[in-house]
Amino acid sequence: MKCRHCNADVSLEFADLGFAPPSNAYLEVSALDRPEVTYPLRVLVCEQCWLVQTKDFAQADELFSAEYAYFSSTSQGWLAHAQAFVEMATQRFELDENSHVIEIASNDGYLLKNFVEAGIPCLGIEPTDSTADAAEALGIPQCRAFFGKKLAASLKKQGKDADFVIGNNVLAHVPDINDFCAGVHDILKSDGVVSFEFPHLLNLIRHLQFDTIYHEHFSYLSLGTVSTILKAVGLDVFDVAKLPTHGGSLRLFAGHAERHKVQPSVAEVLAQETDFGLFEAEPYQEFQAKTVDIKNAFLGFLLNAKSNGQSVAAYGAAAKGNTLLNYAGVGTDLIQFVCDAAPAKQGKFMPGSHLPITHPNMLNKSAPDILLILPWNIASEVVKQNNGLRDQGTEFYVAIPEMKKI
Repeated sequence: MKCRHCNADVSLEFADLGFAPPSNAYLEVSALDRPEVTYPLRVLVCEQCWLVQTKDFAQADELFSAEYAYFSSTSQGWLAHAQAFVEMATQRFELDENSHVIEIASNDGYLLKNFVEAGIPCLGIEPTDSTADAAEALGIPQCRAFFGKKLAASLKKQGKDADFVIGNNVLAHVPDINDFCAGVHDILKSDGVVSFEFPHLLNLIRHLQFDTIYHEHFSYLSLGTVSTILKAVGLDVFDVAKLPTHGGSLRLFAGHAERHKVQPSVAEVLAQETDFGLFEAEPYQEFQAKTVDIKNAFLGFLLNAKSNGQSVAAYGAAAKGNTLLNYAGVGTDLIQFVCDAAPAKQGKFMPGSHLPITHPNMLNKSAPDILLILPWNIASEVVKQNNGLRDQGTEFYVAIPEMKKI
């Protein structure tokens, strides 16, 4: 295998989670009796540039189809996060009606709608029709395509280059990260700024967040590696901040080389990554055994609940949950159903495990003994919304980084 960034030979193994279907390939009832496509879910590490990357992957158009069912607006906490980001960026980079903002992977318009309300011209680039339709309904112009150098050149010819480019939780999703970053360079005006947010690899390893590994994530990112990739296309990182989102993320700002003063935060985070050992083999070599321990504890918990006659339901038909359930081989024999607030998922079935996805009101009707919260990153929000279940005897649990009652 060759590294997707530097083309070096890659052989250092990080995680092998077996075989699984695409994590957002939710099933209709008519598909339950048909064969289901699965792909190897294995991750390796390049020991030259330290890009952590999937070994085997499907084509992007197989993963992000017209029926793609992840809608960002489902989480109220995420909506608040997006609004705060827009307010901060608008003030810091002096964005106004004369500016042009582009968001790559704009999903259902959860973020750009704030720029529309502020009267700042914007464009959403979103290849999945289901979410792009929702964004267009909010009055957000859409470009329905995958982003890269070719699309950047086309947009620039149309006079649609950008003062501010946003790529929140998309950098990990692109198979050709070099072409993607080169496209960002090309679409960015000379004094423009790009902002990327992505889950921090350091936290993935430190907190054993292996369920954030799935086929839609081609890369698992550190500041050091992203800085290397961006520098290769003429972009310099000049600021970075730690965020609590997705179990611990980084938000970085970059621009054309030597256009912006580099803040001390960049050196601080790079030093933390170096001290942790992200640019050495050892942390990666130790990870697989820890994922096996978590899987076994999770299975043991569910088997014990079954032997005790306890009913178990799950909350959140999330990609995280699909990775965990398929890695552990869990199905409807151990978990009755999973509920989710996204209408696009309700009435469908989880890929691989085939758990039925219901409306959250099913919890009030069934009052399970145990509610397993699969998207642990929004556990507090889920508990708050469903706290009345405690009065009916329901106990709340998360499985990552360990089985824990909350």
